[in-house]
Amino acid sequence: MIEGKRAPSLEAVGMTKVFGPLVALDHVPLKVEAGSFHALLGENGAGKSTLVKCIMGFYSADDGAVLLNGEEVSIKSPRDARALGIGMVYQHFTLVPSLTAAENLVISRADAPAVIDWAKERKALEAFMEQMPFRVPLNAQVSSLSAGEKQKLEILKLLYLDQRFMILDEPTSVLTPGEADEMLGLLGQMAKKGDITVLMISHKFREVKAFCDHFTVLRRGKYTGSGDAKSATIGDMSAMMIGDTAVRERAQRVTQPAKPDVLELAGIFAEDNEGLPVVKALNLKVKAGEIVGIAGVSGNGQSALVEVLSGQRPMADGAIFIKGKEFSPTRKGFDQYKVFGLPEEPLKNAAVPKMSVAENIAFRSFDKPPVAKLGWWMSPGPMREKARELIAKYRVKTQGPDAPIETLSGGNVQRAILARELSGDVDVLIVANPCFGLDFASVAEIRSQIMDQRNRGAAVLLVSEDLDEILELADRVAVMSGGTITYVSPIEDTDRNTIGQHMAGH
Repeated sequence: MIEGKRAPSLEAVGMTKVFGPLVALDHVPLKVEAGSFHALLGENGAGKSTLVKCIMGFYSADDGAVLLNGEEVSIKSPRDARALGIGMVYQHFTLVPSLTAAENLVISRADAPAVIDWAKERKALEAFMEQMPFRVPLNAQVSSLSAGEKQKLEILKLLYLDQRFMILDEPTSVLTPGEADEMLGLLGQMAKKGDITVLMISHKFREVKAFCDHFTVLRRGKYTGSGDAKSATIGDMSAMMIGDTAVRERAQRVTQPAKPDVLELAGIFAEDNEGLPVVKALNLKVKAGEIVGIAGVSGNGQSALVEVLSGQRPMADGAIFIKGKEFSPTRKGFDQYKVFGLPEEPLKNAAVPKMSVAENIAFRSFDKPPVAKLGWWMSPGPMREKARELIAKYRVKTQGPDAPIETLSGGNVQRAILARELSGDVDVLIVANPCFGLDFASVAEIRSQIMDQRNRGAAVLLVSEDLDEILELADRVAVMSGGTITYVSPIEDTDRNTIGQHMAGH
């Protein structure tokens, strides 16, 4: 970083972007003061990503202007943004895994020489690192770094390139709570000193309240408000985000007497697509009327475990028991043992996109009366009637039972799949990241449905990368790290810090 440079202010005036019939941004303003830590809030589809892509030059705005330090600037490409000192850390890493941290930094420069004098560059990098509030091992290959170290390296890359206006897109989604607090705290200190200005896209109110100075809210492509992050309540921010959308009240947790174990995972082993172990000696039990939440940083075997439980990935070893009997994850087994589930990305993993809502809802019942007659003849009338009933009960917004399920929004796909999975008696419910990317109303509805099943006596296994979701819903928490369960505790006997330390492998 060049001494003497200060953090810039940035203002977007009347930003407008139209994609065919969709107005993605409708004369949106944004004002980020120099040296501030500013949150950009809004639900999925609110226009946050479109706004920052216009600022970064990925999109050309149809109307509006960007002012840097009060002066209008022309940003026609990401290269223009970079030249003006505006940089972005994306949700997914942009580092080259096979190169070292030092190599990633040097090749990111526009003026990187064709033949690099590494002795000179390493000396300059060490001097640069001395000014930084955090460090990463420069000679380590990026593929060997933890998610937290990779995120730090992405930020160090922006500072190395002297990009003082920093846009962070959901920067803590791959971090443990401890790593997230450390990183945001250090960036906050740099902003307070006037070294950088930060604009953070986030959905985590806790982080906004703890680390941000100001916030701006978008809803359906329009500006709905802004304010002081410290004095505004979470209720204030939520109201700006959702407007007058009806949100279901949180389901109450019913106190349950001690109940027997229903689901038991005994010594589960599984391999990834290359034949390497991804789930190792995993043991866990879930009682009737209990939610056990599996927490963990993404990539520690959670997705493979859910695939094993749903029959999408073979077990290399181990067994699954339900009420003491060995369970095989086949359609017959799911039916016999009343096992239901909502996998991650249900449009991809639990639905046939081009088939109708009614047909997708009938996957559990198409070969049973009243839909099936004579054991094989499928009757569309009763199938549509049942679909209409469940669409109304679960408040699925669709043009009708015959609409292809791919035409529904993400939240409504989730509701349709839940309608199918919860329409019978449920003994075991397995859900994975059930609310990822959904709007407030859908999140409240789906979490309430999960709690309702727990209260009715189902054994619920909740796999989630959202620790707040686990803290809200779970009776017990289990941490998955390195492909196995490393920590289990009743939720009332633990806290965010302790869970975070185990997520980090400590």
